[in-house]
Formats: sequence, structure tokens, C-alpha cells
Amino acid sequence: MTLDNEETTPSAVPEESCPACTEAGASTDIEKESWVRCDYCKTWYHWRCVGDGGDLSVIDKWYCQHCREENPGRVVTMKPPARKSARKKPIRDYANLHVGSDSADARAWVQMLSSKSFAADLFKRMAGAELCQEWLNSDPSAMKEPVVIPDPDGLGMKMPPRDLTVGRIAQMLGVDMPVEVIDVATQSGLSGWTVGRWAEYYQSSERDKIRNVISLEISGTELSSHVLPPRLVRDLDWVEKYWPSSRKGKGHVFPKVQLYCLMGVEGAWTDWHIDFAGSSVYYHVLRGAKTFLFIRPTAENLASYQRWSGSDMQTYTWLGDLVDEVVKVELTAGNTMIIPTGWIHAVHTPVDALVFGGNFVHSYNAALQLRVREIEIATRVPKKFRFPLFTRLSWYVGEKFLRDLKAREEFSTRILESMQAVAAFLVSQARDIEHGSEAARREAKEQIPSDRVRDPSALARELRWRVRHALHLDSDSDGVDASKSSADVSAKGRKRGRLAEDEGQEGVHFKNFQPKAWQRVRRTSERKKECKSQARSEMEDGVLTEDWLENVIGNGVAAMNEVTVTSRHVVTTKVRRTVSGLERQRIESVLEKWEWPEAKA
Repeated sequence: MTLDNEETTPSAVPEESCPACTEAGASTDIEKESWVRCDYCKTWYHWRCVGDGGDLSVIDKWYCQHCREENPGRVVTMKPPARKSARKKPIRDYANLHVGSDSADARAWVQMLSSKSFAADLFKRMAGAELCQEWLNSDPSAMKEPVVIPDPDGLGMKMPPRDLTVGRIAQMLGVDMPVEVIDVATQSGLSGWTVGRWAEYYQSSERDKIRNVISLEISGTELSSHVLPPRLVRDLDWVEKYWPSSRKGKGHVFPKVQLYCLMGVEGAWTDWHIDFAGSSVYYHVLRGAKTFLFIRPTAENLASYQRWSGSDMQTYTWLGDLVDEVVKVELTAGNTMIIPTGWIHAVHTPVDALVFGGNFVHSYNAALQLRVREIEIATRVPKKFRFPLFTRLSWYVGEKFLRDLKAREEFSTRILESMQAVAAFLVSQARDIEHGSEAARREAKEQIPSDRVRDPSALARELRWRVRHALHLDSDSDGVDASKSSADVSAKGRKRGRLAEDEGQEGVHFKNFQPKAWQRVRRTSERKKECKSQARSEMEDGVLTEDWLENVIGNGVAAMNEVTVTSRHVVTTKVRRTVSGLERQRIESVLEKWEWPEAKA
């Protein structure tokens, strides 16, 4: 493929006319005409005749319609992005996926689905009033699996009237308001669109291409006054609960992800993705219909998604073929769905649809939220497509939970486990400030909300200690958290924990904090025992293991030597008072000393 403004000028193009050109569409301004040459048959075409409105500058290999039909293996490809640039990622030829059809045919994706099989939809159907705190406390699957609410009654939600038109939306938002439009065939963003232009396209009876709007955030607009998320969403949303109200609203920067208006036309689809930072989603179909495909966020499926996402596999592999199963869910007008943390999903629009929804992060699955964030970083998702101000929001959450724990607030085990993951994440941020590179230190400091957090290192480590204490874990150690967050399992952290134990330190594991000392420590028993036995003194490969100890004594193997084993058994009891009673810690230890006499000659 050759561009007229790179290696070839219009004067170098053969004089014959464009084979795809019509007399009515002929251009009289030859100097401004863009040409493209087929990389197989070497025929030249006007880009305006064959480009279908795309950007010629991002094309790498291009083949004409005839050559593509002759051999489906001839696929139009895009140039890779330049390193360290702000260019968009390569446009993926989704429409050619598995079917080898023209990339302008956005319906090819739906045709491909006809050959796939799906697992039964067994997700719960619930009444709106059932989505409440009692459900969260009593149902282990609550906010872990998608749920469908057929009727919005009881949800405590507010939505616009069903006869709302896209034209009316444009008036409420302002026809000149910019909007990101997706070219469905390539799943790439189109620039230069406004809400007014989108309304004209949506309401047109003759649409040149299938396009989609999935990221129109409407907070602070006239339309936002007609939309209120479900009550449960507002009760769980970290932004709603923990971001200071004095720092929200006009003139303030805060995460605006709660109110989205989605407008899809018939045939539109969105490929596999996870909502940013593992955020959960509420999704209400005001008009039309939607079909969802879901993949459960198991460790294996997330690993497959991470390998697939951001790689060349996206151009020739359907993610559903790499996972255990895909569940298909169909929604119609009036249905609401809650999509929980981490669920991988794709969406198809069978008829024109108008949807309102929003994203939220919460305290019932923070470990998975952080895992998704790690996947985003690993797959180099641009920051503009990640959850805005997520780290700053996490500091607000951690600060509030620390105050609540100090005030003896009670929390369920599930929330405490989430806070354990948050604490591990904040400790990792504190370590970046203390020991990270200059760039990491600067970035971590920029995310500290100075209005609430004065000493981030002390806050993070005290939160971790108090959460572990509330979970009845070994709160005196600085070991690895049960959440197994990669941010908190560094070798430095493990080494520091071992040193503290070896030196007998108790309690002081973060700046300016020391837990209450044990009021009485007593050794309640101490026994010594000595015995003689036969054991092999040589170790296999010089390694000491439990397996070796189990096999060296009395196993009939030759080359046994007499060994003297001296053991000391100690039981230590520690007691201290608490607000509600007392704590008692019982430590039982056995120390064995093995001594072999010198072997006789």
C-alpha cells in the first residue's frame, strides 16, 4: 500500500481513472486527491472511493475488494503504534475474525457467533427490593455473579421516560458536546463527532456504517438530573461514600464514572473486555435490547484474558475458545443488570437501544478489583481508559476504614478481607514513596490526598495491622497478607518480617504506632528429654527437610550411627486486657538438638 503524500505523488500515479470511481463522485481537485495502491494487483484507487471514511495514514497493507474476495487470506492490516507516543493502538480487523469477510462488514462478528455454543444462563432473577444489605450478608454469591432484575420497581432507581429520543438527549447535553464514537467493524474510536451529529446519524434511515456510543458520561448535565443509580449501588459506591463531598461537583476533579448514556444501533457490538479497575456495573435498558456474553473471572480465565488482551491474538482468536465456558444473557426494555467485579464480557445490540448505567468500586471484592488493575498495567492499557484517580480514592477508603477500626466499628469477614487487600496496596504505594525510583516516588506522592492523609506510611501499615487483628490473624507479624496482592509480596517485605521475629520484636511495625503490651507473660511448663537412637548422619544433597527426618530414623538403612536427641518443650501464655474482655495467646514450642558422636574407625 502506498500513500500519495509519502513515497508517491499524484503525478506518479498511472493516468487511468480509479476503477471504483463513479462519474458523479469524480473529483476536480486532483492535487488534493489521495490515492491508494493494492499490494497484490498494484491497481491504484481513490481513497475516498474505497476507504469507507477510514484513516489512510494508519493502513499498513491494503488489498482491493476483488483481491480480498479472490483470496480471503489477504487481510487489510494496520501499522503498529510508534514507541513512546500517544498514538492509538492498532485498529484490529475484528470483522475478518474467523470468517474472512470484508472488514467493512460489521455484521461478520454476529455471523461468527452462530457457530459457537454457550452455557445455560443460570444467573439469578431478582426483585428490585431484594437487592439490599441483607442479601449481601446472607448470600455468598452476592456481588460475585451477575443478577438480572426484570422490573425496576423496588430498586430505588430513577430513569428518564421510555419515550426519550436521542434528539432530545442532544438538546439536553448540547449539540456541540464532543462524543467518542466507535466504528464497530474495527472497534476503533472516531474523532470529530458531536452529540448533534450523532443524533442525526442515529435517527437516519440510511446509515453508511454501524457505529456505537458506549462512553458518554453525563454527570453535571441536564440529563443527569433524570438518572439516579439503584439504591444498593449508591450504598456501596466508594466515590459516593468516601470521596469528600467538599471535593465533588463543579470546579473539582473527581472520578466521574457513575452516569453513562449508551446509544447503540442495530448490529453494533463491543468485543471482550473487563470494566476498568474491575469496577462493577449497573445497566438499565431503557429501550431496545442487548445480548451479553459472559466469562467467569477465574484465575485461569483471567490469565487467558491477559494473554489475549493487547496482543496479536485478538486479530485471529476468539477469547471464548480459550476459556472454560461462555454464558449468554439477553436483556430487553425495562431490564436492569448488575455486573460484578472482574467479569469478562462482550455485548451485541440486536435492535436500536438506549441504555443508562454506570461503574462503581466497592468493599466486597477489592482483591479482584486490584487484580484487574494489575492486568491493565501488564497489558499497557492507556491511563485515559483506566478508572480515574483510583489510587487517590483508595487512600480515602483506607483512611476512613482506619478511623472506623479505631472506633471499634464491626465489619463482616468479607469486608475485612477486602480491606486487607486495600491495605496491602497502600503499603506498596508507601514503599514506592520510601524506596522507589524517582518517577515511582513522584507518581505515588501525587496520589496522596493531603486533606486527609498526613503520614501515608503510618496510615497504610496501621490499617494493615488493625485489619489483620480484626481477622484474628497474626497481627504482630509483618508477613505477607492473605490477599496475596503482588504489591505486598516483595522479598524486602518478607525479609523484614523474618528479622522482626528473629529479634523478638513485638508490636512496633509502623511509624508512630505501638499496640498495647502484653500485661502478663508466663512460662507454664518446661520439660527436657534426652534419648538415643540410630539415624543416618548424611543428608541427601546436604538438604534438611521434614521428609528427610521422617526417613532417617529406624528405617533399616545401612550406615546408621548412634544419635543423641535432646528436646526441650516450652509452653508460654500471654494475657492482656481489651475493651470487651481479654486476649490470651498460648505459644507451644519444641526445640530438638541432634548430636552424632564421631564415627568409629
